[in-house]
Amino acid sequence: MQSSSDEESRRSLTVIVLAAGLGTRMKSKTPKVLHEVCGKPMIVWVSEAIEAMEADRTLVVLGDGVESVHQVLPQSTEVVMQERQLGTGDAVRAARAALGDFEGDILVMCGDTPLVTGDALKGLLKMHASSAPACTLMTVELADPSHYGRICRDDDGRVTHIIEHRDATEEQKKIYEVNAGVYVFEAPALWEALAEVGSDNVQGEVYLTDVVGIMAGHGQVVLAHTVEDASVVLGVNSRMDLSVVTGIMQQRILEHHLLSGVTITDPASTYVESGVRIGRDTVIEPMTMLAGDTVVGEDCVIGPSTTMIDSSVDDGSTVVSSHLTGAEIAAGCSVGPFAYLRLGARLEAGAKAGTFVEIKNSLVGEGAKVPHLSYIGDAEIGAGTNIAAGNITANYDGVNKHRTVIGSNVNTGADTVFVAPVEVGDNAMTGAGSVITGDVPAGSLGIARSRQRNIDGYAGRKSPEGRGGDED
Repeated sequence: MQSSSDEESRRSLTVIVLAAGLGTRMKSKTPKVLHEVCGKPMIVWVSEAIEAMEADRTLVVLGDGVESVHQVLPQSTEVVMQERQLGTGDAVRAARAALGDFEGDILVMCGDTPLVTGDALKGLLKMHASSAPACTLMTVELADPSHYGRICRDDDGRVTHIIEHRDATEEQKKIYEVNAGVYVFEAPALWEALAEVGSDNVQGEVYLTDVVGIMAGHGQVVLAHTVEDASVVLGVNSRMDLSVVTGIMQQRILEHHLLSGVTITDPASTYVESGVRIGRDTVIEPMTMLAGDTVVGEDCVIGPSTTMIDSSVDDGSTVVSSHLTGAEIAAGCSVGPFAYLRLGARLEAGAKAGTFVEIKNSLVGEGAKVPHLSYIGDAEIGAGTNIAAGNITANYDGVNKHRTVIGSNVNTGADTVFVAPVEVGDNAMTGAGSVITGDVPAGSLGIARSRQRNIDGYAGRKSPEGRGGDED
């Protein structure tokens, strides 16, 4: 927490996020910055990094076709529209009117750099504050600097200008220090220099990078803050870039869980989204995906080959080779293999949903078992009940859904169909092969099937020989 003296000495800070591009190289109807990285849109990752700055204002520059970006931003974020996409410099110009006579520092960054961290931004601001230059920009050295603007320095190592890759000479393309696209400007100096920027380049655009050369040409100080971790500045311009960034973010997420006491047997085949929480001493087996608002308790075993989306699993439970979406699993439960638990499925402590079982919008009570080959939909199953193989709750009459209520300590026969609405009382039973259409009282046996009748010699009469030979 900052002291009052720190607050008084700190210059006002405004952040401008450039997010007006349509991302044509993504070949997508979705605005580029809304493409997700490990469960979050790229610009949300950027917004979370900005939160560490405690900026006075945050402005996001949007363009036609990307208005939907506003919906995922924090309420405090201000939106500025760029009428035409004429480059990064033009995008910053679009924000000037909203800033009025602001004379503090302006942090400018792009909305397609989801790997940027709050620590990296703090390092940049710290250098800027220490020397109060006209501009401090973030740089990094890349083994393959293609598509990035190169940092040009004089003989004394001072930044003189930035040359875009597309405008660079062959000699300039040999420079490995590149512009990260993150800047801190002293506001009056920014507006003065930006007014001099033209569009005399290959793309006919107004480059924000030209501001650096103009400032240096006027004798103003431009500093470079070099970050060691090149990944923090990786931008996304294509699906290939997106896959690379996602892989790096996934590595960060898995490392976090590993360091928190989670065993991940095969990180290379495991996918865990950013919002997932996992308790210590839980084991995540190979080929497992945990996504959305998923919570896994302690001492669990999840996988192999398991998908969990927006689901919760409490301590000591096991989920093997199954798919869960919107399910709630209490402590000490067993799920799978090959179970499908859909939205509204709830298993209370010690319950079991076994092989080839599908459960939807249903409660399976404490210690109850649905071991195999059953569909349980819109139902309530009491504690200690055993659902035999091949049971079905027929919940849909073609128009409406109806519920099936099965009490505690019930034993159902194999291949029983419960035609809802229907109730089965505590300690009751059903006969195998029954179609239960009416309530079964507590302690009773419900049987609903035809009496078996054997017809002597019938099979022989149906055979070709019994009909007088082969048919033509």
